[in-house]
Amino acid sequence: MQPIPETINAAVLRTDFSDDSAWAAICDEIRAPSGTFMATVDCLNDPAFEGLTPSEAAGLVRPGSRHTFLFLVDRRTVDDPEHPVVAVDLYAEPGRSFRVIPSQMWGVENNLSLANMDFDEFADSVDADGVFRGFG
Repeated sequence: MQPIPETINAAVLRTDFSDDSAWAAICDEIRAPSGTFMATVDCLNDPAFEGLTPSEAAGLVRPGSRHTFLFLVDRRTVDDPEHPVVAVDLYAEPGRSFRVIPSQMWGVENNLSLANMDFDEFADSVDADGVFRGFG
């Protein structure tokens, strides 16, 4: 499989190609402002990554990549009404993952991009079903 492309912003990689309109809607949900905040992401739509898992994604990052995390839109993301996106650690524990609802991705993306928080702070704050829906 090809390496994950370098992007200017955090990458959201499509891994499920069952529903084009759901993909577009999920990217819109992710980019929707939450007050004065919003996730700054690049949505990547390449069928070469169909079925990619978090551990596989961690192994496809180019050496020297500036990315320390990425997001995956998989079958569960598409099918689940909350659209929980997979966040994948590429730095401290490559392949470690948790899910985050689109309305909370701004906090994950902003804080991880600025190194204001660590991946594990979010991963350790998920609900019982493994989904991060915000702090408190």
